[in-house]
Amino acid sequence: MAGSAVATNYAEALFALGSKSGRLEEYGRLLEATAAALAASPEVQSVLVSPRVAKTAKSELVGRAIARIGAPREFVLYLQAVVKRGRQALFGDIAAAYGELVDRSLGRIRASVTLARTPDAAIESSIRSALATQLGTNVLPTFAVDAEILGGVVVRVGDRVYDGSVKRKLVRLKRSLLAR
Repeated sequence: MAGSAVATNYAEALFALGSKSGRLEEYGRLLEATAAALAASPEVQSVLVSPRVAKTAKSELVGRAIARIGAPREFVLYLQAVVKRGRQALFGDIAAAYGELVDRSLGRIRASVTLARTPDAAIESSIRSALATQLGTNVLPTFAVDAEILGGVVVRVGDRVYDGSVKRKLVRLKRSLLAR
């Protein structure tokens, strides 16, 4: 729990910086990309957590790598500050907390949508608009495929799950028939 509080504090600092510079979403994309790149590279992770490598060297390494992709200077300095304080293991948590802050400030929510088959653009658009209508806000859906649901859709928004899958309907039917 303490890790998430620390990550939230770092996310709030970046959010203030992004608000001031008008780069909220750009910083979010850069932070997510940084977290994903670090998570995907065990070699870089081992260097960043090694006590044999000085924090300043780690900071310079991260700074040079991020600057190469054209990241704004203030974002590079932010990442270097995180590394200098030994919090580089929290990049994923910071990115998640930052995303929540940005979503809240822009009046949108994220939803996970699971379908039995890969949806085409028309179905994605239809689901997106139906969710926006039902929830009364802008919705950013993430689509996933799970053939085990057989058909229908399962939507997760925060803690809530709306299960309209064929699999669930069959389970309910089975229970009602066995209860008789």
